[in-house]
Amino acid sequence: MKLIEERTGRHCLCLPSNRLGLYLALRHWCAPGQRLLMSPVSADEILFLVLAAGLRPVIAPLSPRDGNIDAARADLSAVDAVLTTNLYGLPDQVTAFTGKVLVEDVAHAMETSVGGRPLGTFGAAGVFSLSKHAGAGAGGVLAVADLADLKALERARDALLQPGSWRAELVSVATSMARQAALRLDLVRPALWLMRALRLQEERDGYRIALLARELAEALPYAPSLPTFDPWVRADLHDYRAARGRLSRWYQTRRVAKVPRERERRLAGVALLADLPIAAPAVREHLDQPLFRVPMLVDDRDAAIAGLERQGVATGYLYDPPYDDYAPGVTVPSPDPEPARWWARHVLPVDPLYARRALPVLRELEPAPALSLP
Repeated sequence: MKLIEERTGRHCLCLPSNRLGLYLALRHWCAPGQRLLMSPVSADEILFLVLAAGLRPVIAPLSPRDGNIDAARADLSAVDAVLTTNLYGLPDQVTAFTGKVLVEDVAHAMETSVGGRPLGTFGAAGVFSLSKHAGAGAGGVLAVADLADLKALERARDALLQPGSWRAELVSVATSMARQAALRLDLVRPALWLMRALRLQEERDGYRIALLARELAEALPYAPSLPTFDPWVRADLHDYRAARGRLSRWYQTRRVAKVPRERERRLAGVALLADLPIAAPAVREHLDQPLFRVPMLVDDRDAAIAGLERQGVATGYLYDPPYDDYAPGVTVPSPDPEPARWWARHVLPVDPLYARRALPVLRELEPAPALSLP
């Protein structure tokens, strides 16, 4: 996409999803069997992408200030590569990972910078999502510095693409447009009620993606192989490898063009929410960043979500308990899992574009209990 090319100054490869981009980057720059340092808190499918690439996930200690890797407490000598998360747009400590293969997941951080330099330009690759800041429903972009890498990644992408469907593409664009309209018109409550009544949200039993330990054990010997891990990776986005046509490209271009125009409104929302005592500490250190979401740390999150829905504010991008608890048999465990458990239990991400709508609820919330440290 032109905007990302201009922002990063890098060569960009268009993709049907951020997920496919992460897999391509991990396969291109990492060798099977290498150890990859990653955050304990992220979307479930990220763990399966790492496993699909044939890598050994090493779970980092988490910083309770921002929900990212605590670089000062991570043993970088024990890993070959690092995958950052930049959770909710708050930047990872990218400059701490010099000397390691660095893949930046900038799905939440399309507009975040560190020292005036955009995220997505510090590592070997930056993998963007068009469904987050841009709200395009789907799509990803892989940004790389070298043209030879771009050509190799393009060939790898084409080998993994599946045929697209005009009908699926139309449904995806229409659903995204309806979601944007519901937010603008303050129709979140009826929209959520309708989705639940029609069972348009994928059912879950416990974790968002069932681990299926026996099936996973059978799949692991086939890694690296993305298709083998499709049953896990495709959750909530079954066409993550499907080629996109003109309709999707038109819609994505249109949505991405709106991102810079929302910057000031997003910054104003971040400033408004940062004043609340429940805001994560790192938010106040990044008032110049138009965050994707502003993480609040609250005592009773379920009650907070219900209250926000009554105000017409939907809460998304909540992640299951950390990988140490989710998949202990397939990861190198964190040296200190408790901060990640505390964060995953109490974080409440709030869209800064709807900060004023959320304030009546947020002002009444109790902060999360203090993190108990050994």
